Amino acid sequence: MRTERLEQWAGLAGLAVYLVIGVPTVYLEIVVGDVTRGPFWVWLLCYVGYAAAMLAAWTSGAGSRINPGVHVTVMMGCGAATVLLTGNHGVTPILLVFVAAVAAQTMSVRFAVGVAIGNTAVVAVSVLSHGLGWMELLLSTALYAVLQAMYLFTAWNDQRERIANENLAVAHAELRSASALLAESSQAQERLRIARELHDQVGHKLSALALNLETASHRVRGQGAADDVERSRLLAKDLLADVRAAVGNLRSRPPELRTALDMIVRDLPRPRGHLTVADDVEVDERRITVLIRCVQEIVTNAIRHSAAANLWIEVRAADDGGIVLDARDDGRGTAALRLGNGLTGLRERAEEQGGTVSFDGRDGFAVHLELPPAEQSTVQAPVQVGAG
Repeated sequence: MRTERLEQWAGLAGLAVYLVIGVPTVYLEIVVGDVTRGPFWVWLLCYVGYAAAMLAAWTSGAGSRINPGVHVTVMMGCGAATVLLTGNHGVTPILLVFVAAVAAQTMSVRFAVGVAIGNTAVVAVSVLSHGLGWMELLLSTALYAVLQAMYLFTAWNDQRERIANENLAVAHAELRSASALLAESSQAQERLRIARELHDQVGHKLSALALNLETASHRVRGQGAADDVERSRLLAKDLLADVRAAVGNLRSRPPELRTALDMIVRDLPRPRGHLTVADDVEVDERRITVLIRCVQEIVTNAIRHSAAANLWIEVRAADDGGIVLDARDDGRGTAALRLGNGLTGLRERAEEQGGTVSFDGRDGFAVHLELPPAEQSTVQAPVQVGAG
C-alpha cells in the first residue's frame, strides 16, 4: 500500500510539473499571441501527444501489443518538438527528463542511455537556437544530463529492489510449500505409526483377553461369577472393536488441505492472497501433493509476471467426487499465452493424475484445474491449454 501511494504521489507531481510547463504558454498565446516558434497548433499537438504517449507507456503492460519503445520514441519526439518550438528556453526541457525516467522503467539500459544522450543533444540545440552563450550551454546541458542520470540510476535501483523482493517472495512461497508437504508427510507417518502400535500391541492383547474370557466363561461355576465373566468378555469385545475402528480412522484420515494451502497463500506481500476451500473437499496424499505444488506455481507466477494486487484461489468438490481448483488475479494478463517451465510442470502434474488444466490470460491470468476422484486419479487424460 505504501508503494502504491508513493507511485500515486509521483504521478500527481509529474502531472503538476507538466501543467506548470504548458499552461503559461497556452495562457500567453491566448492573451498575447505568437509566443511559440512556429504555428501554435503544432506546439499544442506535440504537447498533448507527449502526455498521451507518457500515459500509454505507464499503463501498458506485458500483454500490450505495442512495444513500449514506440511509446518512449513518441514521447521523445513530441517532447523534443515541444522544447524546440517553445518561445523561450525556460524549464521546458524537464519534459525530456521524464522521457529518460520512462525509458529506464520500461526499456533496456542501452536504450535508456541512448534516450538520455539524445535528450541532452536537444537541450544543447535549444540553447543555441535561442542565442544563449557558451556558459548557458554548458550549465543547461550539464544540469539536465545530471537530472537524467539521477532518474536512470534511481529507476534501475528500484528495479533491482523489486526483482530482489520478488525473488524473496517466490523463495518464501517455495519454502512454505515444502514445509506444508513435509508437515503433511510427517503427520501421515505419525498417524500410521500410532495405528500400527494400537493394532500390534493393544489390539493383540485385547484379542487375547477376549479369548481368555470366553474360555473362562465355560469353566466358571456359579451364576453370579458366570455373569461377571460374560460381561467382561462383551466389554473386551466392544473395546477391541473400538480400537480397530480407531486404527482404521487413523489410516484413512484425509490430509488437511485448507491448512496446507493456507501456509502458502497467507501473508503474501503482493499480490494479496484470498483462499477459499469448501468443507466437502477431501483429498488423498497424492492429490494434496499435486494441489500444493500447483498452488505454489500459481503464486510464483503471479508474483513474477502478473503485477497483480490480488490473487483469488478457490478449491471445491466436483459433482463426480473430483476436485476443482480455480485461481485468478487482477494483473495485466497476456495476449499471447506461452507456457514456461513452471506452468508446463503444473500441466504435467495434472496429467499424471488424469486431470485437466486450462489457462486464460485475457482478463488478468486465470487457471482452471480439475482432478478426477481418487479411484480414477491414475487414468491419463488430455490437458487443455486455452481459454478457461
